[in-house]
Amino acid sequence: MDKRQQLVHAAFDLFYRNGIHAVGINQILQTAGVAKKTLYHHFASKDELIAAVVEYRDENFYNWLAARLEQVTPGYDGLNELFDAVDDWINNRVDLLTDFHGCFFINTCAEFNNPQHPVYQQCQQHKQKINGLIAKQIQALGIPEPASQQVTESISLLKEGAIVMAHVQGDLTAANKAKDMAWIVLAAYLS
Repeated sequence: MDKRQQLVHAAFDLFYRNGIHAVGINQILQTAGVAKKTLYHHFASKDELIAAVVEYRDENFYNWLAARLEQVTPGYDGLNELFDAVDDWINNRVDLLTDFHGCFFINTCAEFNNPQHPVYQQCQQHKQKINGLIAKQIQALGIPEPASQQVTESISLLKEGAIVMAHVQGDLTAANKAKDMAWIVLAAYLS
């Protein structure tokens, strides 16, 4: 792993566990085992490092979830896999994603709450990409527009709600509950 990757990985781990604004540059340097000069060789500011960390988590999470969904047939199996993947994540069964501390993107938007801020927009783009994965599953069911958009949004809300319930309420069964609710939503559109 090169020094830039070391910095991004160390910063992600610290930001995800503690919050971005709670973590100082010196803490990142100590965890990454690099000098301040090395940090500023790769990043002109902490904001640039934050953007790189958000990009790292976006790629990491999206690729993981997309790979999970590609292992099954799109549609019903894909939706089941979506919620099973979330269940695995919130129950710390996905080493690639590290221990669950809620959604990094939701947490980050809470700290960068101006929708015009570039970090907020990165988080927004991540959520749009994930919704694209969900939309693919809904389209495979043959639900026509505009209903397919409504179902996609409903499934996304259930997924996001499960993540928040797991994080805030400690409900480690939230993804399974959301999956059950997803079938109720789908039944209304498929009947």
